[in-house]
Amino acid sequence: MARAIKVENLSKAYELGEIGTGTISNDLKRFWANVRGQEDPFLKIGEINDRAVMGKGKVIWSLKELNFEIEQGDAIGIIGRNGAGKSTLLKLLSRVTSPTGGSIKIKGRIASLLEVGTGFHPELTGKENVYLNGAILGMRKAEIRQKFDEIIAFSGVERYVDTPVKRYSSGMYVRLAFAVAAHLEAEILIVDEVLAVGDAEFQKKCLGKMGEVSKGEGRTVLFVSHQLNSITSLCNRSILLNKGEIQADGATAKVIGEYMRNEKTDQHVWVRTDTKYDVKAFTPLKFAVLNTDRQEVSTLPNSESIGIYIEGTAEDIQSGFCIGFAVYDALNNLLFWSLNTDKEHVEWITINSGLNKLIGWIKPHHLNEGNYRVELITAIHYKEWFSRPEYNAPVIYFSIQGGLSKSQHWMEARPGIMAPINDFQKIL
Repeated sequence: MARAIKVENLSKAYELGEIGTGTISNDLKRFWANVRGQEDPFLKIGEINDRAVMGKGKVIWSLKELNFEIEQGDAIGIIGRNGAGKSTLLKLLSRVTSPTGGSIKIKGRIASLLEVGTGFHPELTGKENVYLNGAILGMRKAEIRQKFDEIIAFSGVERYVDTPVKRYSSGMYVRLAFAVAAHLEAEILIVDEVLAVGDAEFQKKCLGKMGEVSKGEGRTVLFVSHQLNSITSLCNRSILLNKGEIQADGATAKVIGEYMRNEKTDQHVWVRTDTKYDVKAFTPLKFAVLNTDRQEVSTLPNSESIGIYIEGTAEDIQSGFCIGFAVYDALNNLLFWSLNTDKEHVEWITINSGLNKLIGWIKPHHLNEGNYRVELITAIHYKEWFSRPEYNAPVIYFSIQGGLSKSQHWMEARPGIMAPINDFQKIL
């Protein structure tokens, strides 16, 4: 299969603070070096892009010597923590910015969806922006007209197509922008995390369309997302970036496993240090993983109950108030919610005004070996969220290793999310 993208020794450096060398003569030397394709003579050896550490220098390497190739028709996931260099890579591939070093060879036209409103003129209507984007991609007016009805139908903004896009909500922007990028005849489709702005139904629709253009039409897709289940469903291959460098490149399941091993599973205790999650109804103070001896731990065997400790102060408790937690696996799949109101009303644990401490227990032989994330839930049933998983909730991590079974035939993790030991009964 033909190669769509080849990246060799790709690097991108940013200079913090003031732009320029400080003198006109040095600025001219830098400009002349750039014209001749030479390295910047004033670029100092920079630091890696670690946002969690205060650096000493002014030069930051957002990307450092990346090398990879992408075949035509591949769907590639780009994953990594915030600040890893994902968006910078896509901007370089889209030619929004130029690299500091290295080269990018691309075969075919590129349609990019990097940020809300990218490529749209706010004063033009939705219809006019569709034609503008098509013209930028080198399409003729007749070609764009042929696709126009399909684009508008997919976006779901038919009623507003003659309205200037400056009056669109961010969700409407993304709907129309994705529809344009996916339907116009570009050989390479690049999509950043901007899809997170859309609602769940539209995100699902977009994933289906990206799968269609990759597998059905043989077009190349590069997709950045923190939703690992979306990456898994769409991408046959993924690239993991860490501090501007490629840490892993290969089959998506393997790369995601590497990514999750990077996650700080030792963060099994969350303690309130600011007012980020404070609300009048409930202020969380501590959130932790416990073993059966009520000790704080990061790793447990499958054969032991897992305690999720919740401590916080409540005030003005209303009817229907609930507290609990959500558990996710390494692919960001939601496994289950557990709430203090799940049982019959007479068995509910009462939340009183003032300090409250409680433990929710996950039964043994419930989860498989692997890494897990737990997020706090506090809400009033059917009325109001306070701590909402995946939006604004304290997070803790733990891992399960061993203890699966005493059977001589079950010595390692089995396929699947759960690992229960069920009873079998012989019927005579």
